[in-house]
Amino acid sequence: MTNRQEFTNNPSVENLTEAVSAGDQSQQFTEIDYPDFSLVLPVFNEELGVAPTILNLQETLKSYPGRYEIIAVNDGSRDRTGEILHQLPGIRVIDHNINRGYGAALKTGIRYAKYSLIVITDADGTYPNERIPELVQLVQFKQADMVVGSRTGENVQYSNLRKIPKWFLVRFAEWITTTKIPDLNSGLRIFRKEIANRFLNILPNTFSFTTTITVAMLTNGYAVHYEPIDYHPRQGRSKIKPIRDTLRFVQIILRTGLYFAPMRILMPISIAFLIGFSVSLGQDIFIRHDLTEATLILLMAATQTGILALLADMIDKRL
Repeated sequence: MTNRQEFTNNPSVENLTEAVSAGDQSQQFTEIDYPDFSLVLPVFNEELGVAPTILNLQETLKSYPGRYEIIAVNDGSRDRTGEILHQLPGIRVIDHNINRGYGAALKTGIRYAKYSLIVITDADGTYPNERIPELVQLVQFKQADMVVGSRTGENVQYSNLRKIPKWFLVRFAEWITTTKIPDLNSGLRIFRKEIANRFLNILPNTFSFTTTITVAMLTNGYAVHYEPIDYHPRQGRSKIKPIRDTLRFVQIILRTGLYFAPMRILMPISIAFLIGFSVSLGQDIFIRHDLTEATLILLMAATQTGILALLADMIDKRL
């Protein structure tokens, strides 16, 4: 393993070193630490891209001064992915007998990880994995609980079809979390294992893993830093199904919002019922001259939903 001086020849790391040396005096940083991390790579039917991706990762990380490991989780691949993985040196390979999903593969890797910092990325060549050392150091430099590679860099190639539902999903997630979210479900991110373990039982086994952990961390007050990165065309076929996965993302965000921010979800519904009650009551008084069942039903719905929101919020605060 090479020394610290050789590693800082990386331009991005050199820039970060300068920023730390001359930057925020309140942090009192004199040099950058190099945290140990476990890199978890979920893999499913990636025979075209998995070997180049892992070889690129190993080349990128071979000069990293800290300790690290690469865990490849073969999620029941039906092509030559598993065979290729087991032939690659210097990595840990964990096999799922069947395809359990992107999130399930990540959760398996997190459970087996031996370091306290988790890095996740994809095996399809879309993310600039050469920036991982820089992003890992940003966890300490920014004092963040999670650093997300936000696909808002200068060179981002992203399907226009996926941009439309994604825009609405991001706005909805921002409303729930009351936080600006540059990238809701980027697959290149670093987070602390102890925090991920807290949410592991609610994190889904599907592609919604990254969406859920983003909403979970933001609604619980954890520090999330977004760092712009590039995003390249993938190698091989995409496994995202736009309509099905968009509906699933909406369901996941609603469920996560109800779990962590019930007032943000339920109180607007209660207010809508209350407005409907007021309109119906006005019609009863000035037009129908009689108290109708619809008015009473709207009042009960508003009251019950409001009480449910308050109870859910109290339970959430006690957990």
